[in-house]
Amino acid sequence: MTTAVRVPGELSARVPAEQRGPGLDRDAVRLLVSRGSEVAHHAFRELPGLLRAGDLLVVNTSPTLAAAVNGRIGRTRVVVHFSTRGDDGRWAVELREPDGHGTTRARAGVSAGTGAGGAAGVRAGAVVRLPGGARLVLEEPLDGRGGRLRWARPSGAEVLGILREHGRPIRYSYTERDQPLSVYQTVFALPAPDGAGSAEMPSAGRPFTERLVVELVSRGVQFAPVSLHTGVASAEAHEPPYPERYRVPEASARLINAARAGGGRVVAVGTTAVRAVESAAGPDGVVRAAGGWTDLVVTPERGVRAVEGLLTGLHEPEASHLLMLEAVAGRAAVGRAYEEALRGRYLWHEFGDVHLLLPPETTH
Repeated sequence: MTTAVRVPGELSARVPAEQRGPGLDRDAVRLLVSRGSEVAHHAFRELPGLLRAGDLLVVNTSPTLAAAVNGRIGRTRVVVHFSTRGDDGRWAVELREPDGHGTTRARAGVSAGTGAGGAAGVRAGAVVRLPGGARLVLEEPLDGRGGRLRWARPSGAEVLGILREHGRPIRYSYTERDQPLSVYQTVFALPAPDGAGSAEMPSAGRPFTERLVVELVSRGVQFAPVSLHTGVASAEAHEPPYPERYRVPEASARLINAARAGGGRVVAVGTTAVRAVESAAGPDGVVRAAGGWTDLVVTPERGVRAVEGLLTGLHEPEASHLLMLEAVAGRAAVGRAYEEALRGRYLWHEFGDVHLLLPPETTH
Protein backbone atom coordinates (compact mmCIF):
# COMPACT_ATOMS: atom_id res chain seq x y z
CA MET A 1 0.00 0.00 0.00
CA THR A 2 1.35 3.37 -1.03
CA THR A 3 -0.29 5.34 1.73
CA ALA A 4 -2.28 4.47 4.84
CA VAL A 5 -5.25 6.77 4.21
CA ARG A 6 -8.72 5.34 3.69
CA VAL A 7 -11.21 6.98 1.37
CA PRO A 8 -14.73 7.24 2.87
CA GLY A 9 -17.47 5.92 0.62
CA GLU A 10 -19.30 9.25 0.62
CA LEU A 11 -16.37 10.83 -1.24
CA SER A 12 -17.03 8.72 -4.35
CA ALA A 13 -18.43 10.86 -7.17
CA ARG A 14 -21.77 9.23 -7.91
CA VAL A 15 -22.84 11.31 -10.93
CA PRO A 16 -21.02 13.52 -13.46
CA ALA A 17 -20.41 17.15 -12.52
CA GLU A 18 -22.89 18.50 -15.05
CA GLN A 19 -25.71 16.52 -13.40
CA ARG A 20 -25.15 17.97 -9.92
CA GLY A 21 -27.03 21.20 -10.48
CA PRO A 22 -28.46 23.59 -13.09
CA GLY A 23 -26.03 25.48 -15.29
CA LEU A 24 -23.07 23.20 -14.56
CA ASP A 25 -20.73 21.77 -17.17
CA ARG A 26 -18.06 19.08 -17.09
CA ASP A 27 -15.49 21.58 -15.81
CA ALA A 28 -17.46 22.18 -12.60
CA VAL A 29 -15.05 20.06 -10.57
CA ARG A 30 -12.34 21.02 -8.13
CA LEU A 31 -8.63 21.05 -8.88
CA LEU A 32 -6.00 20.21 -6.30
CA VAL A 33 -2.62 21.59 -7.34
CA SER A 34 0.66 20.19 -6.03
CA ARG A 35 3.99 21.89 -6.56
CA GLY A 36 6.38 19.73 -4.60
CA SER A 37 5.05 19.68 -1.05
CA GLU A 38 3.00 22.87 -1.57
CA VAL A 39 -0.71 22.25 -2.12
CA ALA A 40 -3.31 24.73 -3.35
CA HIS A 41 -7.05 24.48 -3.98
CA HIS A 42 -8.64 25.70 -7.21
CA ALA A 43 -11.59 25.22 -9.51
CA PHE A 44 -10.81 23.29 -12.68
CA ARG A 45 -11.91 26.30 -14.73
CA GLU A 46 -8.85 28.11 -13.35
CA LEU A 47 -6.49 25.73 -15.18
CA PRO A 48 -5.55 28.23 -17.93
CA GLY A 49 -4.21 30.58 -15.28
CA LEU A 50 -2.12 27.83 -13.71
CA LEU A 51 -0.32 26.94 -16.93
CA ARG A 52 1.79 29.27 -19.04
CA ALA A 53 2.57 29.89 -22.68
CA GLY A 54 4.89 27.18 -23.96
CA ASP A 55 3.45 24.45 -21.75
CA LEU A 56 2.21 21.34 -23.53
CA LEU A 57 -0.69 19.10 -22.56
CA VAL A 58 -0.45 15.51 -23.83
CA VAL A 59 -3.97 14.13 -24.29
CA ASN A 60 -5.28 10.64 -24.95
CA THR A 61 -7.64 10.51 -27.95
CA SER A 62 -8.83 6.94 -27.34
CA PRO A 63 -12.64 6.71 -27.43
CA THR A 64 -14.51 4.75 -24.76
CA LEU A 65 -16.25 1.55 -25.81
CA ALA A 66 -19.56 0.23 -24.52
CA ALA A 67 -17.55 -2.67 -23.14
CA ALA A 68 -19.99 -4.37 -20.72
CA VAL A 69 -22.30 -7.06 -22.14
CA ASN A 70 -24.67 -9.45 -20.40
CA GLY A 71 -24.08 -13.16 -20.94
CA ARG A 72 -24.69 -16.63 -19.55
CA ILE A 73 -22.55 -19.63 -18.71
CA GLY A 74 -25.06 -22.42 -18.64
CA ARG A 75 -27.86 -21.01 -16.49
CA THR A 76 -25.61 -18.57 -14.61
CA ARG A 77 -25.86 -14.89 -15.48
CA VAL A 78 -22.58 -13.06 -15.94
CA VAL A 79 -21.48 -9.66 -17.19
CA VAL A 80 -18.57 -9.71 -19.62
CA HIS A 81 -16.19 -6.76 -19.49
CA PHE A 82 -14.29 -6.71 -22.78
CA SER A 83 -10.82 -5.40 -22.00
CA THR A 84 -8.34 -5.63 -24.87
CA ARG A 85 -8.36 -7.05 -28.38
CA GLY A 86 -5.36 -9.24 -29.17
CA ASP A 87 -3.57 -9.37 -32.49
CA ASP A 88 -4.94 -12.87 -33.10
CA GLY A 89 -8.62 -11.86 -32.86
CA ARG A 90 -9.10 -13.00 -29.28
CA TRP A 91 -10.20 -10.64 -26.53
CA ALA A 92 -9.03 -10.37 -22.95
CA VAL A 93 -12.20 -10.37 -20.84
CA GLU A 94 -13.25 -10.24 -17.22
CA LEU A 95 -16.35 -12.13 -16.09
CA ARG A 96 -18.28 -10.46 -13.27
CA GLU A 97 -21.52 -11.13 -11.41
CA PRO A 98 -24.58 -8.85 -11.57
CA ASP A 99 -25.06 -7.39 -8.10
CA GLY A 100 -28.79 -6.72 -8.39
CA HIS A 101 -28.31 -2.95 -8.37
CA GLY A 102 -27.37 -2.40 -12.00
CA THR A 103 -23.65 -2.84 -11.42
CA THR A 104 -21.36 -5.81 -10.88
CA ARG A 105 -19.05 -7.41 -8.36
CA ALA A 106 -16.06 -9.71 -8.72
CA ARG A 107 -17.05 -13.35 -9.11
CA ALA A 108 -16.53 -15.57 -6.10
CA GLY A 109 -13.05 -17.04 -6.16
CA VAL A 110 -11.59 -14.55 -8.63
CA SER A 111 -8.82 -12.31 -7.35
CA ALA A 112 -5.26 -11.40 -8.11
CA GLY A 113 -4.23 -14.64 -6.46
CA THR A 114 -6.68 -17.01 -8.15
CA GLY A 115 -5.03 -19.91 -9.90
CA ALA A 116 -5.39 -20.90 -13.53
CA GLY A 117 -8.71 -22.57 -12.89
CA GLY A 118 -10.35 -19.20 -12.38
CA ALA A 119 -13.64 -18.82 -10.61
CA ALA A 120 -16.18 -21.29 -9.35
CA GLY A 121 -15.49 -24.04 -11.86
CA VAL A 122 -15.12 -21.75 -14.89
CA ARG A 123 -12.16 -23.13 -16.78
CA ALA A 124 -10.69 -23.09 -20.24
CA GLY A 125 -13.25 -24.34 -22.73
CA ALA A 126 -16.26 -22.85 -20.94
CA VAL A 127 -18.69 -21.12 -23.29
CA VAL A 128 -20.28 -17.74 -22.60
CA ARG A 129 -23.47 -17.12 -24.58
CA LEU A 130 -23.96 -13.51 -25.64
CA PRO A 131 -26.95 -11.64 -27.11
CA GLY A 132 -27.71 -12.23 -30.77
CA GLY A 133 -26.36 -15.78 -30.79
CA ALA A 134 -22.71 -14.84 -30.35
CA ARG A 135 -20.44 -16.94 -28.13
CA LEU A 136 -17.15 -16.68 -26.31
CA VAL A 137 -14.97 -19.70 -25.64
CA LEU A 138 -12.81 -19.04 -22.61
CA GLU A 139 -9.13 -19.89 -22.90
CA GLU A 140 -6.08 -19.39 -20.69
CA PRO A 141 -5.59 -16.55 -18.17
CA LEU A 142 -3.99 -13.44 -19.59
CA ASP A 143 -0.83 -14.07 -17.60
CA GLY A 144 0.40 -15.74 -14.43
CA ARG A 145 -1.13 -13.17 -12.07
CA GLY A 146 -4.38 -15.07 -11.72
CA GLY A 147 -7.75 -15.72 -13.26
CA ARG A 148 -9.34 -12.26 -13.30
CA LEU A 149 -8.65 -11.62 -16.99
CA ARG A 150 -8.74 -14.46 -19.51
CA TRP A 151 -8.36 -14.75 -23.23
CA ALA A 152 -11.60 -15.59 -25.02
CA ARG A 153 -12.25 -16.47 -28.65
CA PRO A 154 -15.47 -14.99 -30.10
CA SER A 155 -17.70 -16.66 -32.68
CA GLY A 156 -21.02 -15.91 -34.29
CA ALA A 157 -20.49 -12.14 -34.46
CA GLU A 158 -17.75 -9.54 -34.46
CA VAL A 159 -17.10 -8.20 -30.96
CA LEU A 160 -17.17 -4.50 -31.87
CA GLY A 161 -20.57 -5.08 -33.46
CA ILE A 162 -21.76 -6.80 -30.28
CA LEU A 163 -20.60 -3.83 -28.22
CA ARG A 164 -22.32 -1.33 -30.50
CA GLU A 165 -25.61 -3.22 -30.41
CA HIS A 166 -25.73 -4.75 -26.94
CA GLY A 167 -22.98 -3.10 -24.89
CA ARG A 168 -23.09 -0.41 -22.24
CA PRO A 169 -20.32 1.51 -20.50
CA ILE A 170 -18.56 -0.30 -17.66
CA ARG A 171 -19.98 1.00 -14.41
CA TYR A 172 -18.95 0.35 -10.84
CA SER A 173 -21.07 0.27 -7.69
CA TYR A 174 -20.11 3.72 -6.38
CA THR A 175 -22.04 5.36 -9.26
CA GLU A 176 -25.71 6.18 -8.92
CA ARG A 177 -27.16 5.03 -12.24
CA ASP A 178 -26.43 4.02 -15.81
CA GLN A 179 -25.24 6.79 -18.10
CA PRO A 180 -25.21 7.02 -21.90
CA LEU A 181 -21.92 6.31 -23.63
CA SER A 182 -21.55 10.00 -24.49
CA VAL A 183 -21.03 10.76 -20.80
CA TYR A 184 -17.92 8.55 -20.91
CA GLN A 185 -16.36 10.23 -23.97
CA THR A 186 -13.85 13.02 -23.48
CA VAL A 187 -13.69 16.10 -25.69
CA PHE A 188 -10.46 14.66 -27.13
CA ALA A 189 -11.92 11.27 -28.20
CA LEU A 190 -11.45 10.39 -31.86
CA PRO A 191 -12.74 7.28 -33.66
CA ALA A 192 -9.91 4.81 -34.25
CA PRO A 193 -9.59 3.57 -37.86
CA ASP A 194 -9.95 -0.05 -36.74
CA GLY A 195 -12.76 0.65 -34.26
CA ALA A 196 -10.49 0.13 -31.26
CA GLY A 197 -10.97 2.06 -28.05
CA SER A 198 -10.73 1.95 -24.29
CA ALA A 199 -12.66 -0.38 -22.04
CA GLU A 200 -12.81 2.42 -19.48
CA MET A 201 -12.75 6.16 -20.04
CA PRO A 202 -9.40 8.00 -20.00
CA SER A 203 -11.05 10.02 -17.28
CA ALA A 204 -8.45 12.73 -16.59
CA GLY A 205 -9.56 14.41 -19.80
CA ARG A 206 -13.23 14.39 -18.89
CA PRO A 207 -13.42 17.85 -17.21
CA PHE A 208 -12.17 19.62 -20.35
CA THR A 209 -14.78 21.47 -22.39
CA GLU A 210 -14.40 22.96 -25.85
CA ARG A 211 -14.50 26.44 -24.30
CA LEU A 212 -11.68 25.61 -21.91
CA VAL A 213 -9.55 24.11 -24.70
CA VAL A 214 -9.99 27.28 -26.76
CA GLU A 215 -8.97 29.43 -23.78
CA LEU A 216 -5.86 27.32 -23.18
CA VAL A 217 -4.82 27.55 -26.84
CA SER A 218 -5.41 31.30 -26.85
CA ARG A 219 -3.00 31.60 -23.92
CA GLY A 220 -0.25 29.72 -25.75
CA VAL A 221 -0.72 26.25 -24.24
CA GLN A 222 -0.34 23.53 -26.87
CA PHE A 223 -1.86 20.06 -27.16
CA ALA A 224 -0.14 16.86 -28.32
CA PRO A 225 -2.50 13.96 -29.08
CA VAL A 226 -1.48 10.37 -28.36
CA SER A 227 -3.58 7.23 -28.01
CA LEU A 228 -3.51 4.43 -25.48
CA HIS A 229 -6.43 2.03 -25.41
CA THR A 230 -6.97 1.25 -21.75
CA GLY A 231 -8.04 -2.17 -20.58
CA VAL A 232 -10.29 -3.06 -17.67
CA ALA A 233 -9.04 -1.65 -14.39
CA SER A 234 -8.58 -3.86 -11.36
CA ALA A 235 -11.40 -2.48 -9.24
CA GLU A 236 -10.77 -4.83 -6.32
CA ALA A 237 -7.21 -6.14 -6.56
CA HIS A 238 -5.37 -3.04 -7.87
CA GLU A 239 -2.94 -5.01 -10.01
CA PRO A 240 -0.31 -3.30 -12.14
CA PRO A 241 -1.55 -2.49 -15.65
CA TYR A 242 -1.50 -5.13 -18.35
CA PRO A 243 0.02 -4.55 -21.81
CA GLU A 244 -1.97 -2.03 -23.82
CA ARG A 245 -1.90 -0.72 -27.38
CA TYR A 246 -0.62 2.81 -27.90
CA ARG A 247 0.54 5.26 -30.53
CA VAL A 248 2.64 8.42 -30.33
CA PRO A 249 2.47 10.16 -33.74
CA GLU A 250 5.51 11.85 -35.25
CA ALA A 251 3.91 15.32 -34.95
CA SER A 252 3.24 14.81 -31.24
CA ALA A 253 6.77 13.55 -30.62
CA ARG A 254 8.10 16.74 -32.24
CA LEU A 255 5.81 18.93 -30.13
CA ILE A 256 6.94 17.23 -26.91
CA ASN A 257 10.63 17.58 -27.76
CA ALA A 258 10.20 21.20 -28.84
CA ALA A 259 8.34 22.11 -25.64
CA ARG A 260 11.08 20.60 -23.49
CA ALA A 261 13.81 22.32 -25.48
CA GLY A 262 12.01 25.66 -25.20
CA GLY A 263 11.54 25.53 -21.45
CA GLY A 264 7.89 24.54 -21.49
CA ARG A 265 6.46 21.93 -19.17
CA VAL A 266 5.18 18.66 -20.62
CA VAL A 267 2.04 17.82 -18.64
CA ALA A 268 0.35 14.49 -19.32
CA VAL A 269 -3.43 14.44 -19.03
CA GLY A 270 -3.93 11.11 -17.32
CA THR A 271 -1.77 8.17 -16.39
CA THR A 272 -2.56 6.67 -19.80
CA ALA A 273 -0.84 9.59 -21.51
CA VAL A 274 2.18 9.12 -19.24
CA ARG A 275 2.41 5.45 -20.19
CA ALA A 276 2.23 6.26 -23.90
CA VAL A 277 4.80 9.07 -23.85
CA GLU A 278 7.23 7.25 -21.59
CA SER A 279 6.97 4.16 -23.81
CA ALA A 280 8.18 6.32 -26.70
CA ALA A 281 10.92 8.16 -24.76
CA GLY A 282 14.53 7.08 -24.98
CA PRO A 283 16.98 7.11 -22.06
CA ASP A 284 17.95 10.63 -23.16
CA GLY A 285 14.37 11.84 -22.77
CA VAL A 286 13.89 12.34 -26.50
CA VAL A 287 10.48 11.13 -27.66
CA ARG A 288 10.24 9.39 -31.01
CA ALA A 289 7.19 8.28 -32.97
CA ALA A 290 6.22 4.82 -31.73
CA GLY A 291 3.31 2.45 -31.43
CA GLY A 292 2.25 -1.11 -30.80
CA TRP A 293 2.02 -2.81 -27.43
CA THR A 294 3.52 -1.41 -24.26
CA ASP A 295 4.10 -3.33 -21.04
CA LEU A 296 5.86 -0.40 -19.37
CA VAL A 297 4.99 0.13 -15.70
CA VAL A 298 6.16 3.55 -14.54
CA THR A 299 7.45 3.35 -10.97
CA PRO A 300 9.53 5.65 -8.79
CA GLU A 301 12.51 3.36 -9.41
CA ARG A 302 12.16 3.70 -13.18
CA GLY A 303 11.22 7.38 -13.04
CA VAL A 304 9.97 9.53 -15.91
CA ARG A 305 12.07 10.76 -18.82
CA ALA A 306 9.88 13.17 -20.77
CA VAL A 307 6.86 14.03 -18.63
CA GLU A 308 7.28 16.77 -16.03
CA GLY A 309 3.71 17.20 -14.82
CA LEU A 310 0.52 15.20 -14.56
CA LEU A 311 -3.18 15.98 -14.47
CA THR A 312 -5.03 13.00 -13.04
CA GLY A 313 -8.01 11.87 -11.05
CA LEU A 314 -7.86 10.78 -7.44
CA HIS A 315 -6.96 7.10 -7.07
CA GLU A 316 -7.60 4.67 -4.26
CA PRO A 317 -4.65 4.41 -1.83
CA GLU A 318 -3.98 0.83 -2.94
CA ALA A 319 -4.07 1.64 -6.65
CA SER A 320 -0.95 0.90 -8.65
CA HIS A 321 -1.46 4.23 -10.43
CA LEU A 322 -0.10 5.98 -7.35
CA LEU A 323 3.35 4.58 -8.12
CA MET A 324 3.25 6.57 -11.34
CA LEU A 325 2.30 9.73 -9.45
CA GLU A 326 5.25 9.14 -7.13
CA ALA A 327 7.52 8.74 -10.16
CA VAL A 328 6.44 12.19 -11.35
CA ALA A 329 6.29 14.09 -8.08
CA GLY A 330 7.82 11.97 -5.29
CA ARG A 331 6.20 10.03 -2.46
CA ALA A 332 6.18 12.91 0.03
CA ALA A 333 4.38 15.23 -2.39
CA VAL A 334 1.75 12.62 -3.27
CA GLY A 335 1.15 11.75 0.37
CA ARG A 336 0.77 15.42 1.32
CA ALA A 337 -1.67 16.00 -1.56
CA TYR A 338 -3.84 13.05 -0.61
CA GLU A 339 -4.03 14.20 2.98
CA GLU A 340 -5.27 17.56 1.71
CA ALA A 341 -7.72 15.92 -0.69
CA LEU A 342 -9.29 13.99 2.19
CA ARG A 343 -9.32 17.01 4.46
CA GLY A 344 -10.90 19.09 1.71
CA ARG A 345 -13.55 16.45 0.92
CA TYR A 346 -12.52 16.08 -2.72
CA LEU A 347 -14.48 13.57 -4.79
CA TRP A 348 -12.88 10.38 -6.13
CA HIS A 349 -13.17 8.27 -9.29
CA GLU A 350 -13.96 9.01 -12.93
CA PHE A 351 -16.65 11.66 -12.28
CA GLY A 352 -14.71 13.24 -9.43
CA ASP A 353 -12.25 16.04 -8.87
CA VAL A 354 -8.77 16.20 -10.36
CA HIS A 355 -5.20 16.67 -9.23
CA LEU A 356 -2.52 18.65 -11.06
CA LEU A 357 1.07 17.79 -10.17
CA LEU A 358 3.62 20.36 -11.34
CA PRO A 359 7.35 20.75 -10.67
CA PRO A 360 8.19 23.13 -7.80
CA GLU A 361 8.55 26.72 -8.95
CA THR A 362 12.16 27.83 -9.24
CA THR A 363 13.44 31.33 -8.65
CA HIS A 364 15.44 32.77 -11.53
